[in-house]
Amino acid sequence: MTEFLEHDGGRLAYDVIGEGPLVVLAHGMGDNRGAFGEMAAALAGAGYRVASVDQRGHGASSTGWASYTRTDSAADLLAVVRHLGGPAVLVGHSFAGGAATIAAAQEPGLVDAVVGISPFTRAQKIDVRGLVTDARYRTGMALLVGAGLFRSVGLWMRYLDHAYPGARPAGVAEHLAAVEDDLRRPGRMAVVAAMGTSAPTDAGAQLGAVRCPTLIIEGSLDPDWTDARAEGEGVVAAMAPGLGRVEVVDGAGHYPHVQFPAEVVAAVLSFLRADARG
Repeated sequence: MTEFLEHDGGRLAYDVIGEGPLVVLAHGMGDNRGAFGEMAAALAGAGYRVASVDQRGHGASSTGWASYTRTDSAADLLAVVRHLGGPAVLVGHSFAGGAATIAAAQEPGLVDAVVGISPFTRAQKIDVRGLVTDARYRTGMALLVGAGLFRSVGLWMRYLDHAYPGARPAGVAEHLAAVEDDLRRPGRMAVVAAMGTSAPTDAGAQLGAVRCPTLIIEGSLDPDWTDARAEGEGVVAAMAPGLGRVEVVDGAGHYPHVQFPAEVVAAVLSFLRADARG
C-alpha cells in the first residue's frame, strides 16, 4: 500500500513490507520504486523491514520541488528513515547511490550501512577514448545526453533498452511500461533533466566522511562507464580504508538489481550478515 510523507514542501511516496531491521531502497533518476519489487520481497523474506521510496519528482511522489540534487535526495531519505524509526541500511541505485553516501556522512547515527548499486558518486568526465573504442559506452552517452537535452521520453526509453543488455526477467517489460507512463506525465522529464545536470561532486566530497560499511555493486556491461569495476573501486578508494568493497554482477547493465535480483540480494545479505558479525 502506498504511503506518503510530507517533507520540504513536497510529498514522498513509499511502501513498506516485512518486519525486522529497516532497509530503505531508493531508485535512480527516470525510474520508480517498482524497480525494487523482487529485491524488496526477497529482503523482507530474509527478515528485514523494507521501505521502497519514489524519489522526488518520480512515481507517486510530487513534482514542483525547488531543486533535485543528491543532497536533496539524501535529506529525503533521512526524513523517511526518521519517520519509520531508523537507523536503516540505505540502498541507492545510480543517482541515489550518491544520495545514500551523503546521508551516511551527514547522519551517521541514522545509517547503519550503505549499498550503492551502479552509483554515480564521483565527479565524472567523458571518456574520449572510450567514445571512439567502446560502442556500448558511446551509444549510452549519446542517449543519456540526448534524453536530458531534449527532455525526450523516447530517447530515455531507448537508453533503458540499451542499459538492460541480455537477461530480462519476467515483469521487466511491465515495469518499463510503467516508467514510460510516469515520464509522460507533465513535468517529469524536466525532473530527469535537472537530475542529469546535477553533478555528483556533492556526493564525492562526502566519501571520506562516511564511517559505515559500504558495498558497491556494479554490472559488468554497464554502458555508463567503460570499466564499471574501476568506477566502483574508485568510489571505495576515496573512503576510509576497510569500509568499502566492490561486487560485480557478470552480464548486468546499469540495473543489476532488476536484471539479476537473486544475485544482488545474495550479495547484499552476505554483506549485511558479515557486518552484523563485526
